Amino acid sequence: MNNPGWIDLQVNGCLGVDFSDAALTEEQFLRCAEWTLAQGTEVFLPTIITSPWEIYRRNGELIRRAVESHGLKRHIPGLHLEGPFLNPTPGAIGAHNPAWAQPASAEAVRKLHDYCGGFLCLLTLGAEVPGADEAIAESRRLKVIPSVGHHLATPEDVRKAADAGALNLTHLGNGCPGMLDRHHNPIWSGLGEDRLTAMIITDGQHLPPELIKTFIRTKGVDRVIVTSDAASVAGLPPGKYFLAGNDGVLEPSGRFWNPSKNCLIGASAPIAQCMDYLNDLQLVNNEQLVKLGRTNALSQLRTICGYDE
Repeated sequence: MNNPGWIDLQVNGCLGVDFSDAALTEEQFLRCAEWTLAQGTEVFLPTIITSPWEIYRRNGELIRRAVESHGLKRHIPGLHLEGPFLNPTPGAIGAHNPAWAQPASAEAVRKLHDYCGGFLCLLTLGAEVPGADEAIAESRRLKVIPSVGHHLATPEDVRKAADAGALNLTHLGNGCPGMLDRHHNPIWSGLGEDRLTAMIITDGQHLPPELIKTFIRTKGVDRVIVTSDAASVAGLPPGKYFLAGNDGVLEPSGRFWNPSKNCLIGASAPIAQCMDYLNDLQLVNNEQLVKLGRTNALSQLRTICGYDE
């Protein structure tokens, strides 16, 4: 299908560059931005995962300065911080470092917002972490999209998060333990909360087709947003790479995983490839594909963050 200009709310890096790296340079970031935009992505949110506070200050300011000084604000309206307010339990924390996870608070959200110079569009936090509700409410006050994920949230946890103003579920179906209770688990908790939009990774690695179909059928095309979750291995050849404390293997298929933990570490495909895979599944028509890969995300950026094309 023709690319209308995909919008990706979660890009962690590419070309061997990790946006959470303490040694990140402005030149590296700009090279990644150029590559990402050349892959059919019109708008994206650079994502910093769970990190020490100094990384949020340093890298947040570095990215903001690079975007503003090079006239990229239309393509990069702000950051996505995935953490540090995540559930540190193995499985829920995923590839993030549990030592850096911490409780949430309104004060901590304001601190992160200030560190980024106000250049913050989306915040992912666990729905059940202490202080989540007040952090979500403060995010909305600061015109930041709150999204819940990397948690073991119950339906009550998710309901409270939605009551507080949460809007999304970060990569639903991922960022959770491989073994879950068949009835009581964070996937069903998120799927059952009608007010929350599901962000999903449709790269052919993170979710099987039948689960993608179930998510779209349950949420409806108006409440699903495709994201790439692209990691630093995007744009690199197959091989062994180290990311976020993980010795990973990038397979020729695009699967990037940690064999010792038997879990995915991140994604290697830009959003255009995710949309191509979804198109090949023939679950939705072209008009609906545009909603999933552009319109729904654009609506949130406009109404919550004040994004103006």
